[in-house]
Amino acid sequence: MATPALPAVAEPVGAGSYTTALPAGAALPTACSDLATNPRRHLTANAPAGPVPTNDWWSSLVYKRTECAFSDNLMAHPLSFDTVAGGLGVDYATTPTITGTATGVGEYHYQYGADFTLGVTGLNASEAKVDGWTDWTVSPFWSDGARTLRATIGHGSPFVYAKVTGGDARLSFSAAPNVWLNSGPRIGFSVDGHDYVAYAPSGATWNSSGTAITSSLAGKGFFSVAVLPNNSDRVALANAYGTYAHAHITGTRVSWNYDQAASSVRATYAFTTQALEGSTTGTVVSLYPHQWQHLSGGGTPIANTYTSPRGPMKTLVGTSSFTTTMRYNGVLPELPSVAMTGADLNTLNGFLDQAAQGDPLAGFNNDTYWTGKAVGRAARLAEIADQVNRTDVRDKMLNAIRARLTDWFTASPGKSERVFYYDRNWGTLIGYPASYGSDTDLNDHHFHYGYYIAAAATLAKFDRNWASGGQYGGMVDLLIRDANNYDRNDTRFPFLRDFDIFAGHDWAAGHGAFFAGNNQESSSEGMNFANALIQWGQVTGNNAIRDAGMYIYTTQASAIQNYWFDPQDQAFPAAFQHSTVGMVWGDGGAYSTWFTAEPEKIHGINMLPITGGSLYLGHNPGYIDRNVAEIVRNSGSQPKVWQDVIWSFQALSKPDDALNAFRSTNYTPEEGESRAHTFHWLRNLSALGQVDTSVTANHPLHAVFTKGGNRTYVASNTGTSPITVTFSNGATLNVPAGKTATTGGGTVTPPPASATLHVTSPNTLSANSGSGARDDAVTGAGGRNFDGVPTNARAYTACGITGSVDPAKQTQFSLNVDSGTGVGNGVQARISYDPNGSGNYPRTETYRYFATDPVTGWENYTQAAGLQSQSGTVTNLANGCVKLEIWSAIGSGTTSLRASATEAEGRQSTVVIPFTTR
Repeated sequence: MATPALPAVAEPVGAGSYTTALPAGAALPTACSDLATNPRRHLTANAPAGPVPTNDWWSSLVYKRTECAFSDNLMAHPLSFDTVAGGLGVDYATTPTITGTATGVGEYHYQYGADFTLGVTGLNASEAKVDGWTDWTVSPFWSDGARTLRATIGHGSPFVYAKVTGGDARLSFSAAPNVWLNSGPRIGFSVDGHDYVAYAPSGATWNSSGTAITSSLAGKGFFSVAVLPNNSDRVALANAYGTYAHAHITGTRVSWNYDQAASSVRATYAFTTQALEGSTTGTVVSLYPHQWQHLSGGGTPIANTYTSPRGPMKTLVGTSSFTTTMRYNGVLPELPSVAMTGADLNTLNGFLDQAAQGDPLAGFNNDTYWTGKAVGRAARLAEIADQVNRTDVRDKMLNAIRARLTDWFTASPGKSERVFYYDRNWGTLIGYPASYGSDTDLNDHHFHYGYYIAAAATLAKFDRNWASGGQYGGMVDLLIRDANNYDRNDTRFPFLRDFDIFAGHDWAAGHGAFFAGNNQESSSEGMNFANALIQWGQVTGNNAIRDAGMYIYTTQASAIQNYWFDPQDQAFPAAFQHSTVGMVWGDGGAYSTWFTAEPEKIHGINMLPITGGSLYLGHNPGYIDRNVAEIVRNSGSQPKVWQDVIWSFQALSKPDDALNAFRSTNYTPEEGESRAHTFHWLRNLSALGQVDTSVTANHPLHAVFTKGGNRTYVASNTGTSPITVTFSNGATLNVPAGKTATTGGGTVTPPPASATLHVTSPNTLSANSGSGARDDAVTGAGGRNFDGVPTNARAYTACGITGSVDPAKQTQFSLNVDSGTGVGNGVQARISYDPNGSGNYPRTETYRYFATDPVTGWENYTQAAGLQSQSGTVTNLANGCVKLEIWSAIGSGTTSLRASATEAEGRQSTVVIPFTTR
């Protein structure tokens, strides 16, 4: 009798494959009852088809659940929620609880404690299911057989939208609320110092009695409740919000665009609403700091703000979308070898020889995370070995990476290790052996897989065949799609699983089932994933992957600065005596990690791995000094562990200090580091100086550094043909195929000597014309008067300018502006001069505002409006900067500024500076 054939379990992807049969001994997501095999158990029939989102702020609704019935706390901001048998618990947490000390582990939490429960009279449901979700909202659903409640809640929404059947709408309190408005379908009430307004349909009324507020809703079955911002004119805002109270949000959606010419990423956050009464569209949305700091369209926030664990939230009233525009300052495969000569090159070669002894991947555990660390370390060594012509070391590292990734990317019957398994129920690709809950909790996939993707990008530069779709590139793409699927049409994986679109950063926990909401520890490993997408997308020519990486990278870089580092002291409560957090929680942050209380690691977990994608850490050198000083203060000495990681971070501010510490200290390298890579990083930063964020380039793989007033331009070409990279100040750099070029290694043309600077979107003054006309939005003044005071200004900057003052000339400008049919608007300009590129602008010139007409069409705003005020004196420029700021001095409407126009298109917006340049 013939032996029966084994079932086909290896699904081919090019030359690679994954398995659809669970490997022997492997674990799956664990939760309530049959959830491991039926994640849709807690979804209604209305919920979208396809994979269930995990790693979100609301994931505990469908994953690990209290008594298998209800969620843990859901931190949406400005509101937080909980699900209970009687409906939706609602809270606006404004007072932090702070524990710990200034030198030890400490935490702050805006803890959930219900202000009230929103429900239906008599509702006693056995569970809360999920009836639907969009990019940053979710709709939980309750039913006890006689009554139903469907709520829609979301990030940034001060509203809860509700639909009910079988009973009256009911708001339940632990004590009688203070009712300050009760007029027909509206009732305003205060709980724990927080002001709310409930909106019923027309014809309905509210009844307040004891610890409950109820309404029959005039039989229409829908209502909403909004929390009002701090210190507001609550009656006026109750009216303003009321316009949108019955325009229920039914959809939210993000889209992004990488503008290569301007080196910026625009993201648009759009809302779909359904008018259950009237015909109003638009909504009320509150923005986190990383959003309102970069707001470039969607309206002007009102003056009042909400308290949140991330700092003040600013609110747009009546918008259907808003747009952020973030500058992209580039990434590199690795720092350039500008200082590797003589004795330093000999030192580096010695370290490379040490790293190349034996198996480069030996000593690492066999699971997904530590395999990632191993191939990540090898990739860094391959990159620097290639730069200094150590092809023997480079090829040894590449061969090790190729062999290990190929093994992981190949499935076969019976294989139980170094294999990826696709689970159709959860829509996820799990690598086994798993680690840190990447299987049972679906934790950390972006952390683990980011290392694989980055190593694959390095290998792809030297072995394009291996990276092709017909070989193993398809498996790399599957890892990307699992962790953060960039393709909405791919129903195998949820869209952007690990990246919280509205919060602006990843969440590590797959289930999010904690009292404090979801959490993430290593923001830098999240950035490693984003950088890996940029590198892989660029080398393989996949712009969709590259641009998704750009969106995650720029957005999360801003979120990290605001919420993990908080250099402006606006996110952390004043009594929280730390300059950083090791972990961000849904309701706060913690100076701690999951694995240690050592200060070096609490700080360092948000620095590693150090790569050419780590340059965002250098955007604020002053903060770096503050961060490192706290490590020393809290540990009582210079770093004793993870010194190499901390020195690499410190070198982005004080490279010579970090290099001296390296040379004089006997230390043990962090597991994912090598002495060769650390020395290469420190020695080259000592030569390059600090990251220069004032200049960008029209190529994804670029960076600019400044030391002693001198710039070094860097660009990397992973393609097969030479390219010319143009920087925003007009400098150009010729980069050979497959190489990284610098000021000293490629051909550099310095910034053109021109006194005429062109306004180019989104933030640059350039000696060159733009690549095509754009309309940059100058937000309105919101009916306030900002005459002479730049407020929500658009800023355009040029640096690297050397020139002598020409006393016969004055500043001139020609700005083409249009307010459409808007009435009573006026834009104002200020031009400032920084003589040496220090970041200080001692010379400022503020011009009288220009009142635009209410007729669609461009108008020309020039210096002829007259100088309103000036400060400082005009001095010669030596690698100096010029900045144009333009804002709305008066009026409520948005004004367009024409930017980036070509000479052929005409109507170019320009600034002419009174210098003889060279």
